[in-house]
Order: sequence, then C-alpha cells, then structure tokens
Amino acid sequence: MHICLSDGWGGLEMYPGRIIPELKRQGWEPHGLALAGSAVAASLVEAGIEPMTVPTRGRALLQVGRVLAYLKRHDIGVLHCHKSSDLRLGALLATLRPKLKLFFTDHMGVTRAKKDLYHRWAYGRVTRLFAISDATRARNVAAFPLPVERIKRLYLGIDLEPYRPRLSEAEREALRRELGVPAASVAIGLPGRLTDGKGQELWVEALALLRERYPDLAWHGVVIGGLTAAEGSDEAYVAGLRAQVASLSLETRLHFAGFRRDLPRLFEALDIVCVPSRNEAFGLTVIEAMAAGKAVVGADSGAIPELIDATCGCLASPDAPEAWADAMAGLVRDPEQRQRLGQAAQRRAAERFELAAHVRALLEEYSQP
Repeated sequence: MHICLSDGWGGLEMYPGRIIPELKRQGWEPHGLALAGSAVAASLVEAGIEPMTVPTRGRALLQVGRVLAYLKRHDIGVLHCHKSSDLRLGALLATLRPKLKLFFTDHMGVTRAKKDLYHRWAYGRVTRLFAISDATRARNVAAFPLPVERIKRLYLGIDLEPYRPRLSEAEREALRRELGVPAASVAIGLPGRLTDGKGQELWVEALALLRERYPDLAWHGVVIGGLTAAEGSDEAYVAGLRAQVASLSLETRLHFAGFRRDLPRLFEALDIVCVPSRNEAFGLTVIEAMAAGKAVVGADSGAIPELIDATCGCLASPDAPEAWADAMAGLVRDPEQRQRLGQAAQRRAAERFELAAHVRALLEEYSQP
C-alpha cells in the first residue's frame, strides 16, 4: 500500500499514480491510501485502483483500526510512505502489526536533523529509506537516525513512451502558435510549479539579458505551470513574476501557458528546456525533457548535475543570470548542437531513468526477507 496523505500536487504526489500501472505489469497488487477529494486520490483512480481514503491526516490516526483491518483483509505486507508526516501512521501500523515492512521515500531532501525521540521511534520502524539522488542521500545520512546501509539511493524513473515524438509538422507548428511562438523563433521553455526556489525569476532576468546582449537572435519564452493555488502554484509569486515580466518589457517575448496535462506534446513544440531550480532534490522535469530529446539547460546545484553533464546538456549557476543568457544564446545560435545534446540526453534517459527499471529495483527491496 502506498500512503500519500497530501492535499498538494507536485512530483511527490504524482509518484504513486506514476508507478502503480508498472507495479501491476510486474505482478504486484498495489493499493493506496489518500485524503478524500485530493488530487492524489484522483490520480490513483486514474491509475486503475480505488484507494482507501480518510478525511484528514489526523483522522487517519484515529482510524488506525480501520486501516489495519483493510491491510489484513487484502493481505498487505508492504507499506510505502511518501511524506514525512505519513510516517506517523506508517510507524504506528508497523508497531501494531510487526510483520509489515515499512518503506519511505524522501522526495524533498531533508534540510535539518531528525534525531529526537519521536523520529528515532518512527524511523526505527523503517525497513528502507529511499533517497532520490546522491545529493539527497548525503543529507539523509546526516539527518536521519538510521544506519547508512538502510538508506539507499534510488533514482526516479518515467515511462519513456509518451515522450516519443507524435506530432506532424503541421500539428507542431499549430501548437507553437498556440504558445505564442512566432514562426522561425527558437522556443525556450521552463516547465514546473511557479513558486519560490524553482528559478523562474532568475530565468526571466536571463531572458532580458539575452535580448539585450544578443539582439539578433529570434527566440520566445514559454512558462509552463499552473497559475493558481489550486493548480499547485504560489499566486503571490505568479503575480510578482508577471510584474517582473512587465517591468522588463518582455510581454511580447514570453507566454504563460498555464497548467497543461499534455506536457509530452509541449516538449515537442519547444527547442530548449530550462530548469533553473536552486536546490532540486532530483529533477523530474529534467529527465522528462531528456526523454523528449531536448537540449536542457539546468542549474549546477542540487541533484541536476547527476542527471546531465556537458555531453548531454548545459549547466549554469542558479545565481548567475548572465551565465544562463550565454548558455541559451549558444543553443539558440546552433541547431546542430541542440540536436546533438538532445539525442545524447534521450539515450541517457533510456539507460538510467526508465520506469520499469526503477520499479524492478523497488520490488527487489520490497521482496527482501
């Protein structure tokens, strides 16, 4: 059973729904526990299972008997939590039913020590903690009250098939027009939640420098991500970002696409993908762009340098808009380099970040005695 009692919507919340179809394909019977009415619950239904639901995180603890009965009825022996707050329930269930194996994926990258009495109890019930990058594993080892051998780096994976090109040239051009990209312009996209830390402000500043330093280049920026709190974004941050775009007179060079469910197709319309997140725990957007065969410019911080290097992408400091402007200018000028980097990135995604391989590694851990 995957437990994700979150009312938000981001990479962490998307994870159970992403892997459940592959768990089924590999012979397991997955179950889910989510908050009633949450996006997580809806994603589990879309993935093909009817999740058990609770009204609130607090009520989940009060309904521990109901959850235990469900586990017994379905002969569930593995629990997998995805938020640190879920471990309160997971550890309690593992305490009351000692044969349960309890797993936890740290999707966020812990930033402070968790070695007080409560955390020693909760993490003491964890069979294996999964870090999603080497960068986060180093922090996990320092922060969590667990022996290092119980903390394993397990990169995330994606289904590569949706990212293979499907659009005809006419369809691709129509999508580019929808995104406001003028004919013959290079489309530079930044997908992700619009919130502090994802680097959109730095990127907008870099676009202004790109226009100033390289006035001969034809390009158009596309911001992809929800514009409201209901879509997972920070509305105050969005308003500030729009004000920044206006103050730099970039309204005609930048399009806000909003939340889109057709991201694989949007990648087809883009030529360059930028991920300037300051301290990304993994970088799901990076591997999605790689799978789509795109030239990626990523921040040289957090886990992103584990995903791309100079052979399959570009790295720039999240504190240096000048470096981003120069990196984007080089790719705008050189379509052959964009193609070469994109093809290399696509090969690396297939070799290292394929969903079926991720799930096989996960199941090996689940199956350990």
